[in-house]
Amino acid sequence: MIQWVWAFLDRPVDGFDESARFWATVTGTTVSAKRGAVSEFVTLEPASGPGTVKMQAVPEGGRVHLDLDVADVPGGRETATRLGAELVLDHPDYAVFRSPAGLTFCLTPDGRAEPGERPAVPGPDGVSTRLDQVCLDIGASDIERETEFWRRLTGLPYRVGRRPEFALLRGRPGLGYDLLLQRLDEDRPASAHLDFATSDPAAAAEYHTGLGARVVERFEHWIVMADPDGHPYCLTARDPNGV
Repeated sequence: MIQWVWAFLDRPVDGFDESARFWATVTGTTVSAKRGAVSEFVTLEPASGPGTVKMQAVPEGGRVHLDLDVADVPGGRETATRLGAELVLDHPDYAVFRSPAGLTFCLTPDGRAEPGERPAVPGPDGVSTRLDQVCLDIGASDIERETEFWRRLTGLPYRVGRRPEFALLRGRPGLGYDLLLQRLDEDRPASAHLDFATSDPAAAAEYHTGLGARVVERFEHWIVMADPDGHPYCLTARDPNGV
Protein backbone atom coordinates (compact mmCIF):
# COMPACT_ATOMS: atom_id res chain seq x y z
CA MET A 1 0.00 0.00 0.00
CA ILE A 2 2.73 2.48 0.95
CA GLN A 3 4.48 3.95 -2.10
CA TRP A 4 6.84 6.44 -0.42
CA VAL A 5 7.71 7.67 3.09
CA TRP A 6 8.33 11.37 3.79
CA ALA A 7 9.81 12.66 7.02
CA PHE A 8 7.92 15.85 7.85
CA LEU A 9 9.64 18.26 10.26
CA ASP A 10 7.23 20.67 11.97
CA ARG A 11 9.34 23.54 13.34
CA PRO A 12 8.45 26.88 15.04
CA VAL A 13 7.80 29.76 12.67
CA ASP A 14 10.21 31.87 14.73
CA GLY A 15 13.60 30.78 13.43
CA PHE A 16 12.11 28.52 10.75
CA ASP A 17 14.46 29.71 8.01
CA GLU A 18 17.51 28.99 10.18
CA SER A 19 16.13 25.55 11.02
CA ALA A 20 15.55 24.79 7.34
CA ARG A 21 19.12 25.83 6.52
CA PHE A 22 20.49 23.51 9.22
CA TRP A 23 18.54 20.52 7.96
CA ALA A 24 19.39 21.29 4.36
CA THR A 25 23.08 21.37 5.21
CA VAL A 26 23.15 18.09 7.16
CA THR A 27 21.09 16.29 4.51
CA GLY A 28 23.00 17.69 1.52
CA THR A 29 19.92 19.36 0.06
CA THR A 30 18.65 22.81 -0.82
CA VAL A 31 15.54 24.52 0.50
CA SER A 32 12.76 24.84 -2.05
CA ALA A 33 10.64 27.93 -2.60
CA LYS A 34 7.99 28.32 0.09
CA ARG A 35 4.42 27.32 -0.65
CA GLY A 36 1.11 27.05 1.16
CA ALA A 37 -1.55 29.53 2.24
CA VAL A 38 0.90 31.38 4.51
CA SER A 39 4.14 30.13 2.90
CA GLU A 40 4.48 27.52 5.63
CA PHE A 41 5.85 24.57 3.61
CA VAL A 42 9.21 23.78 2.04
CA THR A 43 10.82 20.64 0.60
CA LEU A 44 14.50 19.81 1.07
CA GLU A 45 15.58 19.00 -2.48
CA PRO A 46 18.61 16.78 -3.18
CA ALA A 47 20.93 17.33 -6.13
CA SER A 48 20.05 13.82 -7.33
CA GLY A 49 17.47 11.24 -6.39
CA PRO A 50 14.07 11.84 -4.80
CA GLY A 51 13.31 14.16 -1.91
CA THR A 52 12.46 12.60 1.45
CA VAL A 53 12.15 15.57 3.83
CA LYS A 54 9.53 18.30 4.00
CA MET A 55 9.19 21.03 6.61
CA GLN A 56 6.29 23.04 7.95
CA ALA A 57 6.38 26.27 9.96
CA VAL A 58 4.09 25.94 13.00
CA PRO A 59 3.11 28.56 15.62
CA GLU A 60 5.10 26.92 18.40
CA GLY A 61 6.59 23.64 19.55
CA GLY A 62 7.31 21.13 16.83
CA ARG A 63 7.59 17.42 16.09
CA VAL A 64 8.36 14.89 13.40
CA HIS A 65 5.43 13.26 11.63
CA LEU A 66 5.18 10.92 8.66
CA ASP A 67 3.57 11.53 5.29
CA LEU A 68 2.86 8.20 3.63
CA ASP A 69 2.25 8.41 -0.11
CA VAL A 70 -0.36 5.90 -1.26
CA ALA A 71 -1.85 5.09 -4.64
CA ASP A 72 -5.40 5.18 -3.22
CA VAL A 73 -6.05 7.71 -0.43
CA PRO A 74 -9.73 6.73 0.16
CA GLY A 75 -8.73 3.07 0.38
CA GLY A 76 -5.85 3.91 2.69
CA ARG A 77 -8.18 5.97 4.86
CA GLU A 78 -10.48 2.97 5.31
CA THR A 79 -7.56 0.66 6.09
CA ALA A 80 -5.97 2.98 8.65
CA THR A 81 -9.30 3.50 10.42
CA ARG A 82 -10.03 -0.22 10.48
CA LEU A 83 -6.62 -0.88 12.02
CA GLY A 84 -7.31 1.52 14.88
CA ALA A 85 -6.06 4.95 13.77
CA GLU A 86 -8.09 8.05 14.65
CA LEU A 87 -9.07 10.24 11.70
CA VAL A 88 -8.18 13.84 12.61
CA LEU A 89 -8.76 15.63 9.31
CA ASP A 90 -10.47 14.31 6.19
CA HIS A 91 -9.39 16.46 3.23
CA PRO A 92 -10.41 15.66 -0.37
CA ASP A 93 -6.74 15.12 -1.27
CA TYR A 94 -5.24 13.67 1.93
CA ALA A 95 -6.10 12.43 5.42
CA VAL A 96 -4.52 13.20 8.80
CA PHE A 97 -4.51 10.51 11.50
CA ARG A 98 -3.27 9.67 14.95
CA SER A 99 -2.00 6.13 15.42
CA PRO A 100 -3.34 4.05 18.32
CA ALA A 101 -0.49 5.34 20.51
CA GLY A 102 -0.94 8.96 19.40
CA LEU A 103 1.61 9.49 16.59
CA THR A 104 0.44 11.92 13.90
CA PHE A 105 0.77 10.78 10.29
CA CYS A 106 -0.81 11.64 6.95
CA LEU A 107 -1.88 9.60 3.95
CA THR A 108 -1.08 11.57 0.82
CA PRO A 109 -1.23 11.01 -2.96
CA ASP A 110 1.88 9.55 -4.55
CA GLY A 111 3.39 12.57 -6.29
CA ARG A 112 7.10 11.73 -6.56
CA ALA A 113 8.86 12.79 -9.71
CA GLU A 114 11.26 9.82 -9.59
CA PRO A 115 11.93 6.68 -7.53
CA GLY A 116 15.27 5.67 -6.09
CA GLU A 117 17.63 6.16 -3.16
CA ARG A 118 19.63 9.18 -2.03
CA PRO A 119 23.42 9.03 -1.90
CA ALA A 120 25.33 9.49 1.35
CA VAL A 121 26.31 13.07 2.17
CA PRO A 122 30.05 13.74 2.50
CA GLY A 123 31.25 15.87 5.40
CA PRO A 124 34.56 17.10 6.80
CA ASP A 125 37.51 14.70 7.24
CA GLY A 126 35.91 11.98 5.13
CA VAL A 127 32.91 11.37 7.39
CA SER A 128 29.69 10.60 5.53
CA THR A 129 26.07 10.42 6.68
CA ARG A 130 22.71 9.47 5.25
CA LEU A 131 19.31 10.22 6.76
CA ASP A 132 17.74 6.81 6.28
CA GLN A 133 15.56 5.92 9.25
CA VAL A 134 12.59 7.28 11.21
CA CYS A 135 12.43 6.01 14.78
CA LEU A 136 9.02 5.71 16.40
CA ASP A 137 9.34 6.13 20.18
CA ILE A 138 6.56 4.13 21.81
CA GLY A 139 5.53 3.82 25.45
CA ALA A 140 5.91 0.42 27.10
CA SER A 141 2.19 -0.20 27.52
CA ASP A 142 1.49 0.67 23.85
CA ILE A 143 4.32 -1.19 22.16
CA GLU A 144 2.43 -4.35 21.19
CA ARG A 145 -0.63 -2.72 19.63
CA GLU A 146 1.40 0.09 18.04
CA THR A 147 3.85 -2.38 16.50
CA GLU A 148 1.01 -4.47 15.12
CA PHE A 149 -0.62 -1.34 13.70
CA TRP A 150 2.47 -0.26 11.77
CA ARG A 151 3.19 -3.79 10.60
CA ARG A 152 -0.26 -4.14 9.13
CA LEU A 153 -0.54 -0.59 7.77
CA THR A 154 2.80 -0.69 5.93
CA GLY A 155 3.00 -4.38 5.11
CA LEU A 156 6.78 -4.15 5.56
CA PRO A 157 9.00 -7.04 6.69
CA TYR A 158 9.49 -7.02 10.46
CA ARG A 159 12.45 -8.16 12.49
CA VAL A 160 13.56 -7.78 16.10
CA GLY A 161 16.66 -5.65 16.61
CA ARG A 162 19.95 -6.57 18.25
CA ARG A 163 18.72 -4.96 21.46
CA PRO A 164 15.34 -6.11 22.86
CA GLU A 165 13.83 -2.61 22.92
CA PHE A 166 14.22 -2.20 19.15
CA ALA A 167 12.46 -3.69 16.13
CA LEU A 168 12.71 -2.76 12.47
CA LEU A 169 10.28 -2.42 9.59
CA ARG A 170 12.73 -2.42 6.72
CA GLY A 171 11.49 -0.56 3.69
CA ARG A 172 11.41 -1.99 0.23
CA PRO A 173 14.18 -0.61 -2.02
CA GLY A 174 13.20 2.90 -3.01
CA LEU A 175 10.65 3.39 -0.21
CA GLY A 176 12.43 6.35 1.38
CA TYR A 177 12.99 5.27 4.99
CA ASP A 178 13.14 2.27 7.24
CA LEU A 179 10.98 2.51 10.37
CA LEU A 180 12.65 1.69 13.69
CA LEU A 181 10.28 0.93 16.58
CA GLN A 182 11.71 1.72 20.01
CA ARG A 183 10.09 0.62 23.27
CA LEU A 184 10.43 3.31 25.93
CA ASP A 185 10.70 2.68 29.64
CA GLU A 186 7.98 5.26 30.27
CA ASP A 187 4.36 5.55 29.17
CA ARG A 188 3.59 8.59 27.03
CA PRO A 189 2.08 9.32 23.60
CA ALA A 190 4.20 8.03 20.74
CA SER A 191 6.53 10.43 18.97
CA ALA A 192 9.15 10.18 16.22
CA HIS A 193 12.72 11.28 15.60
CA LEU A 194 15.16 10.95 12.72
CA ASP A 195 18.25 8.72 12.57
CA PHE A 196 21.33 9.25 10.43
CA ALA A 197 23.55 6.34 9.46
CA THR A 198 27.14 7.54 9.65
CA SER A 199 30.62 6.17 9.19
CA ASP A 200 31.82 8.02 12.31
CA PRO A 201 29.22 9.25 14.86
CA ALA A 202 31.74 11.23 16.92
CA ALA A 203 33.05 13.13 13.89
CA ALA A 204 29.54 13.70 12.59
CA ALA A 205 28.48 15.03 16.02
CA GLU A 206 31.36 17.51 15.99
CA TYR A 207 30.36 18.69 12.51
CA HIS A 208 26.67 19.04 13.44
CA THR A 209 27.58 20.88 16.64
CA GLY A 210 29.44 23.44 14.57
CA LEU A 211 26.24 23.99 12.59
CA GLY A 212 24.15 24.72 15.68
CA ALA A 213 23.14 21.30 17.07
CA ARG A 214 24.25 20.00 20.46
CA VAL A 215 25.13 16.62 21.94
CA VAL A 216 22.53 15.32 24.41
CA GLU A 217 23.90 11.89 25.32
CA ARG A 218 26.52 9.44 24.03
CA PHE A 219 26.04 5.68 23.79
CA GLU A 220 28.29 2.93 22.47
CA HIS A 221 26.77 2.80 18.99
CA TRP A 222 24.91 6.10 18.67
CA ILE A 223 24.83 9.71 19.82
CA VAL A 224 21.63 11.55 20.71
CA MET A 225 21.63 15.09 19.33
CA ALA A 226 19.32 18.09 19.58
CA ASP A 227 18.83 20.27 16.50
CA PRO A 228 18.93 24.09 16.81
CA ASP A 229 15.25 24.05 17.88
CA GLY A 230 15.97 21.48 20.60
CA HIS A 231 14.34 18.50 18.88
CA PRO A 232 16.13 15.14 19.19
CA TYR A 233 17.71 13.07 16.44
CA CYS A 234 20.43 10.41 16.43
CA LEU A 235 23.74 9.74 14.71
CA THR A 236 24.15 5.97 14.55
CA ALA A 237 27.09 3.76 13.66
CA ARG A 238 25.69 2.15 10.53
CA ASP A 239 26.84 2.01 6.92
CA PRO A 240 25.63 5.23 5.27
CA ASN A 241 25.71 3.53 1.89
CA GLY A 242 22.73 1.45 2.93
CA VAL A 243 24.25 -1.94 3.66
